Amino acid sequence: MQAVQIARDVEAVQIPAGVKTVLEKGVEAYITQSLGGTFTLQVPSYGGLFRIAGADADAIGKQPSDAGAIAAGAAGDLEAMVWEQLKTCFDPEIPVNIVDLGLVYGMELRDQPDGTKKVEVKMTLTAQGCGMGASIAYDAKAKLMSLPGVSEADVDLVWDPPWNPQMISPEGRERLGLD
Repeated sequence: MQAVQIARDVEAVQIPAGVKTVLEKGVEAYITQSLGGTFTLQVPSYGGLFRIAGADADAIGKQPSDAGAIAAGAAGDLEAMVWEQLKTCFDPEIPVNIVDLGLVYGMELRDQPDGTKKVEVKMTLTAQGCGMGASIAYDAKAKLMSLPGVSEADVDLVWDPPWNPQMISPEGRERLGLD
């Protein structure tokens, strides 16, 4: 964990409640996770964990990452670009992306009348009571909307089938130390 001081007031989302708040300038925090272009902070004076967007990285003395950048091999292949973008989305409490966690159940590209595409994603969470569901879905949608040729994106949370740890990919299992 890296100690930081909040350099300016910054909007944050409380984990796992999903409640938006403002962390005030001067508050001491600890970076517990920096993945997918977002930062998870432990903020003792606020009593818990908070996530801030990569666009606000300067508030903790960091540079915004290029987590939204597409792998060169995926350029031109929209389906591959969608999957690469989804791999930049993380549950703020788990250091594995939503694809490797097995949370994404499906993805479809639909033609739009103007020649662009609509991306439809069905995903779940590790637990139905997770307060970060809306935030994770919003993060995924925003990243998908940044792709060239995408004019609309829907990320729907579903609960069937229920998620279980067997859905974690081999890469995710390795990252979590399960194998």
